[in-house]
Amino acid sequence: MPPHVTRGRRRGYSRLAARDWRWGRAVPHDDWFLGQPRPPNPRGLGIRAVSHAAVPRRGGAMAAVRWMLRWVAVAAAAVAAALALDNGLARTPPMGWLHWERFLCGTDCAADPRRCVSEQLFVEMADRMAAEGWRDAGYEFICIDDCWMAPTRDKQGRLQADPRRFPGGIRKLADYVHSKGLKLGIYSDVGNRTCAGFPGSYNYYELDAQTFASWGVDLLKFDGCNSDSLELLAEGYRRMSLALNRTGRSIVYSCEWPFYLRPVQQPNYTEIKQYCNHWRNFYDVYDSWSSIKSILDWTALHQDTIVKIAGPGGWNDPDMLVIGNFGLSWDQSVTQMAMWAIMAAPLFMSNDLRHISPEAKCLLQNKDVIAINQDPLGKQGYQLVKDKNFQLWERPLSGRAYAVAVLNHQEIGGPQNFTFSLTLLGNGLACNPACSIRQVLPASRDWGVYSWLSSLSVEVNPTGTVLLKVLPL
Repeated sequence: MPPHVTRGRRRGYSRLAARDWRWGRAVPHDDWFLGQPRPPNPRGLGIRAVSHAAVPRRGGAMAAVRWMLRWVAVAAAAVAAALALDNGLARTPPMGWLHWERFLCGTDCAADPRRCVSEQLFVEMADRMAAEGWRDAGYEFICIDDCWMAPTRDKQGRLQADPRRFPGGIRKLADYVHSKGLKLGIYSDVGNRTCAGFPGSYNYYELDAQTFASWGVDLLKFDGCNSDSLELLAEGYRRMSLALNRTGRSIVYSCEWPFYLRPVQQPNYTEIKQYCNHWRNFYDVYDSWSSIKSILDWTALHQDTIVKIAGPGGWNDPDMLVIGNFGLSWDQSVTQMAMWAIMAAPLFMSNDLRHISPEAKCLLQNKDVIAINQDPLGKQGYQLVKDKNFQLWERPLSGRAYAVAVLNHQEIGGPQNFTFSLTLLGNGLACNPACSIRQVLPASRDWGVYSWLSSLSVEVNPTGTVLLKVLPL
């Protein structure tokens, strides 16, 4: 993270302001100050020579040098695009469990062993995921976030796990996770330190990628703290992507690149998708309704930019599912599950699977909602309508079907009805000439057959969502 940016996620900090660390200018929290996307940086991409056959013969030596530099930059970008994210992974949004929101940076295992970021925690979560239906529902990754490392690298310069909290090391943990039919994710940072102050990957991209592969890691979450400039930030994300590919191991690459750009520069999502399997755009999720609302509002505000880039192999990541914790009501939990399905979001729970209510477990394992989230067409949904009480969202699905969400964003009163014409859906084609409608959440039921000119009236609780599936006839 840049020196003048603090993040709410780490160590209880409050992100009060962001600065352009190059010039000391104060800038807004989001992206109202937008620079132009930078061209790909050819440094470190192995371009060593250029043919002289096509170098201009007129205009002097300086013109020839300038031409050659432009050619090298274009060639480097082409090589990077060809070599970077050709990993065949994340064809649907990844699903799993991630420790951060619920367990944060707990490192005192003597005082609080049940909440300590340790080998024991991940073994116990893997046991629950395998035995209690989570793996079978599609949640396949168990992911370590920040605070797993020892304070220093080993004598060979390699990252190492904290020996007291991970006595068997990451390789042993990965073997155990794999024995349960699951995959292991791990965390590092593009800068010289992680957000919590542990060793980062700056200047160690190749070595760290090889280390992760040798341990049997299946996903890397790569944060963006403590990078000295936008150029180094971007270069680090590119280089780690290429380094992971060169290991020959299938490792899903989760980035926070656009989030760290947005205070000062509009992200180039076309480039980011060439390197990353999914990417964070906005602040960390908290266990609160206000956090869920802010993520949905930000996504709707920026949907013209971000929706079109999402698809098989690369997804916008609105952050973790906090269902089963403490801050959301039942209706708000339904809203998060429904809207993360509409947004084609990676589904990474952050909760305690050892102590989760049957209702939360049923919601998180709902096969019909997960089927919408994992729909192979891979189109992200978007907001169609917002008025003073309601939001209407749709998501195109395979087989000409649509998922539709009606969200009541009122926080006062009782259930209210939202009525809309079916001609609004799918540019008028979703129910043309007729369709069947089935409710998926908050409970499953068949709504019957409707014609193209029909209107639909949906009753929704405050802060709740009704999720529907529309099937053409």
